[in-house]
Amino acid sequence: MSPAKSSPAAIPDTVANEFTSQAGNPDFVLSLARGLRVIESFEGHRDGRTTIEISQSTGLSRASIRRILLTLELLGYVERRRQVHWLKTQVLRLGFSYLSSSSVVEAARPVLEHITEQLHESSSMSMLDGGQIVYVVRSAASRVLAAGLSVGSRLPAYCTSMGRVLLAALPDEELAAYLRDLKPRAYTPKTLTRISQIKKAILQARKDGYAVVDEELESGLRSIAVPVSTRGNRSVAAINIGTHISRVDRATLMHRCLPALQEGARTLRNILI
Repeated sequence: MSPAKSSPAAIPDTVANEFTSQAGNPDFVLSLARGLRVIESFEGHRDGRTTIEISQSTGLSRASIRRILLTLELLGYVERRRQVHWLKTQVLRLGFSYLSSSSVVEAARPVLEHITEQLHESSSMSMLDGGQIVYVVRSAASRVLAAGLSVGSRLPAYCTSMGRVLLAALPDEELAAYLRDLKPRAYTPKTLTRISQIKKAILQARKDGYAVVDEELESGLRSIAVPVSTRGNRSVAAINIGTHISRVDRATLMHRCLPALQEGARTLRNILI
């Protein structure tokens, strides 16, 4: 259930554009940017990566990759076996630094735990990162449908309930740019893949203040999400409930799950600045 990956040919251009856009900025640390790009290149590669593979996906030279990998290895972030490199658990400290410093994340944990205890269904919080949502908090019920979902998991925004409410909160020009560049794929027969359909669903989420997605990402998965806003009406995240269509029908989702999510969002709104 992992999101669509960029084609290898497209990634170097993206990287080059990002670096080029900072040309002339005296405060931009190019070596740090390259190091972070190398770390990001390991996403989705459980069998590790070679220097050549990392170079192909990042657009960086093999010489640069070798120096970066050696530095990361000496710092304990990477390990090497012959020609293959893996990230070590030390790299998790980078993510945990964010999680432990975010007031939104800290406030959301007990709220999501309460929702899960109340409904006996898994609940999550995510934030928008480009065209994907990133799970930042998760409270899993004992019966979990979607295997592999955890903090740090990424999913496409256009076919997820949390993604749609987060996209709905974007200014019109940003939403238009997102839809213009979007290349949707069908994860199930029910996935919306026409841009006009996706736009209509996002605008409906904006109007309703919530989004329901039925089996668009995974067969049997039904989810509902609401935005999380600060007292200044700035949407910073989304929370959802994910369940199986055989266990919770649409009526129950609307009359029992939606109010619980809305109450949770109000609680967070009162906490956040």
